[in-house]
Amino acid sequence: MEREAYERLRWRCVRRGLLEVDIALGRFLEEDFGTLSEAEQQAFVALADRDDLELWHLISGQAECEDARLTPIVAMLRKRQTT
Repeated sequence: MEREAYERLRWRCVRRGLLEVDIALGRFLEEDFGTLSEAEQQAFVALADRDDLELWHLISGQAECEDARLTPIVAMLRKRQTT
């Protein structure tokens, strides 16, 4: 991912309406994003476009992810929440 696109993504991840989502996405972006495949990175970008409350419900396990493309990223975010 080009630096400019990464910076836009970073901004979207850490300037959320819910602090919990800021922390979850920001930490994941900084620590795990670089290890993802290109397809997984694209899935994370799509996930970051979701509404804060929907994201929090997915990350916290209050809702199940129905998009198979996003499911692995949601699982990684959930795992991070428990560590």
